[in-house]
Amino acid sequence: MTIRIQQADFDLSTELANLRAGSPQVGAIVSFVGTVRDLNDGATVSRMELEHYPGMTEKSIAVIIERARAHWPIADALVIHRIGPLLPTEQIVLVAVAAAHRGEAFAACEFIMDYLKTEAPFWKKEQTPDGARWVDARAVDDAALAKWALVP
Repeated sequence: MTIRIQQADFDLSTELANLRAGSPQVGAIVSFVGTVRDLNDGATVSRMELEHYPGMTEKSIAVIIERARAHWPIADALVIHRIGPLLPTEQIVLVAVAAAHRGEAFAACEFIMDYLKTEAPFWKKEQTPDGARWVDARAVDDAALAKWALVP
């Protein structure tokens, strides 16, 4: 398991190659890359800034990955989350999961991303034409998380 919180961008191909390297049992890698949108809640977003609490955020993400491991036989997982100022179209997050089969990889990747959106301690501030505003939790993210309550 690898967790990185960083300001620098990441190269998807390099990250996936590193996740796959030396793991002949891996038959599937599923990844999700989130990018900064230029529109949110009806306002144009010219910039987003992310903050986190070092140490606490990484621990929170490690717990999320371990919860995924408890449900699916995944070989490895990678989470990279960027912090600092970001512009629309820039990559903000990568979640990648390696497993023997695609079903486990897809489910675990979605599970990790849904929990990351709702439980990992990040603070997001958007710059709009009306000024800066903090981004609140979204009901759609809570709804996505609720479906995992059905996972045994």
